[in-house]
Amino acid sequence: MFNNIYQNKKVLVTGNTGFKGSWLVAWLLKLGAKVIGISKDIPTKPSLFEELRLSEKINDYRQDIRNLAELRAIFEAEKPDFVFHLAAQPIVSLSYSDPVDTFSSNVMGTTHVLEALRHLQNPCVAIIITSDKCYDNVEWVWGYKETDALGGKDIYSASKGAAELVFKSYFHSFFKKENSLVKIASARAGNVIGGGDWAKDRIVPDAVRSWAEGKAVIIRSPNATRPWQHVLEPVAGYLNLGQNLSENANFNGESFNFGPRSEQSHSVAKLLTDLSKFWHFENENQAYQAVGEVKFHEAGLLKLNCDKALFYLKWLPTLDYSELIRFTSQWYYEFYQKNTDILALTFSQIAEYEQFAIKQNIKWTS
Repeated sequence: MFNNIYQNKKVLVTGNTGFKGSWLVAWLLKLGAKVIGISKDIPTKPSLFEELRLSEKINDYRQDIRNLAELRAIFEAEKPDFVFHLAAQPIVSLSYSDPVDTFSSNVMGTTHVLEALRHLQNPCVAIIITSDKCYDNVEWVWGYKETDALGGKDIYSASKGAAELVFKSYFHSFFKKENSLVKIASARAGNVIGGGDWAKDRIVPDAVRSWAEGKAVIIRSPNATRPWQHVLEPVAGYLNLGQNLSENANFNGESFNFGPRSEQSHSVAKLLTDLSKFWHFENENQAYQAVGEVKFHEAGLLKLNCDKALFYLKWLPTLDYSELIRFTSQWYYEFYQKNTDILALTFSQIAEYEQFAIKQNIKWTS
């Protein structure tokens, strides 16, 4: 997998206690990496990071990336071979209640990571992970390309667009030089689902919390359409990008989108109906109830054009929609039924995902 590039390498993950960060750490451990984690706290209860007991398996730092001095000290002490920067304020609704924290986390936090990388004295490959929300969403029907305008009408989107501008300026100012020891690239993905997400104001976590109590979940926009993908899809993209950047300096400073197939765009109502089948509801009315109240602005359809990742990285989405539903529902149902070793289940899903990719001859499986 990934040309064994991560085996016995020191890989630093910021935001390692989050949903996506925990899946990335688990996969890196399976690949034989020596993982270092930096995160300011455990963001949710329950927590995938805690359920998988990942703190016992990695060098785990509890530090806020907005503390530049401490962040630089960790980077200089650990001397990572790879860095995956995921630490951020990830919730759109929270950006409305605390915009300053959102900007300081997502913009200055990214700045501090890049500054810590700038002072490294060892070769390192770094993937700066933002979001599909970094694009100026004019709600057209085709996918956004990496060359499209950045920006956003809301605080969260603006913070992600600004983080990409910081990435670009640091590349041209410091990392573009031929003698730079550090190579960087940015990755953009969105609307990921999968087992172990318990974040606030996200449709799947809200649903499984309600279903675990035998209640219908209350939703705002049943007809809203999103391009859903399993969390392992972009994580595979990040690992693939890290491998390619390590092997090819031409990718230094580039940005890549990682999104699902266009046919995996479905309404919230369909997603919940399909997920709820694994919970043995007799009909969809028991699974969700729609209300008209929308507490904050939410962008409409936002799709990514992933041709660049397909052409240069030979990356492809691996799971079809039915597999996405099965992976996600099975994980949560088994967790709440408490009949399964959740660590074993998580690693078995990673292994099954790898096997799906092998059968499709996706390049990163070699």
